[in-house]
Amino acid sequence: MICLAKYLTLTESDRLILESYKVTMDGLSQYLGEGYELILHSLEDLEHSVIKIINGHYTGRVEGAPITDFALSMLDHIREKKEPEALSYFNKKNGSTLKSTTIPILGENKRIIGLLCINFHMSLSFSSFLSQFLPGSPEGSERTMETFSDNVEDLISSALEDAKARILADSSVPSSNKNKEIISLLSQKGIFNMKDAVLKVAAGLGISKNTVYLHLRNLEKQTAKDTAHDRS
Repeated sequence: MICLAKYLTLTESDRLILESYKVTMDGLSQYLGEGYELILHSLEDLEHSVIKIINGHYTGRVEGAPITDFALSMLDHIREKKEPEALSYFNKKNGSTLKSTTIPILGENKRIIGLLCINFHMSLSFSSFLSQFLPGSPEGSERTMETFSDNVEDLISSALEDAKARILADSSVPSSNKNKEIISLLSQKGIFNMKDAVLKVAAGLGISKNTVYLHLRNLEKQTAKDTAHDRS
């Protein structure tokens, strides 16, 4: 029988790992929508294991709530495996069926330091559920274009063609500044973090690599100047 309260002592690295999951949960919640309850448990103090919860109104839990008996049984089941793995199952709460997943979080020395639990409340109306996956439905979301490539060369080439199409069609950008604006747009997307991106962009624009580097240096100086101005 497991005695609640102190369960294990976390290291500083363990705590940082758990802390990083909080941002992950925010992203998952934004993507999945209101039908999902997300709970992050720390196994350091089982009486107050919930260190972050999203959509806790479904079960009435808040931060500082204890771990559930079912989560403890799931933890024992996970530990029986040679390699820790997530477990999915159906659950019940207040007459509502939940599809749940318990994901072990590993810390130093591969010991389980926490659990990320996800509950989908299947009583949510189909129209509400569907609305989460329609463009422009979630608050603050906006439509964007993402390039899916299986190699870096295609990624750079696709990003370059997209930037060229946008800037060349923009009549407000003078012809003499087109390449500069294309390079600026690619820089904002982080394309120049890729190996050989400067060479490939230079070839695609028909300019020298030194010209690309010159534009990048000027952009860097302008960014530094703007940052200094904002701080003053």
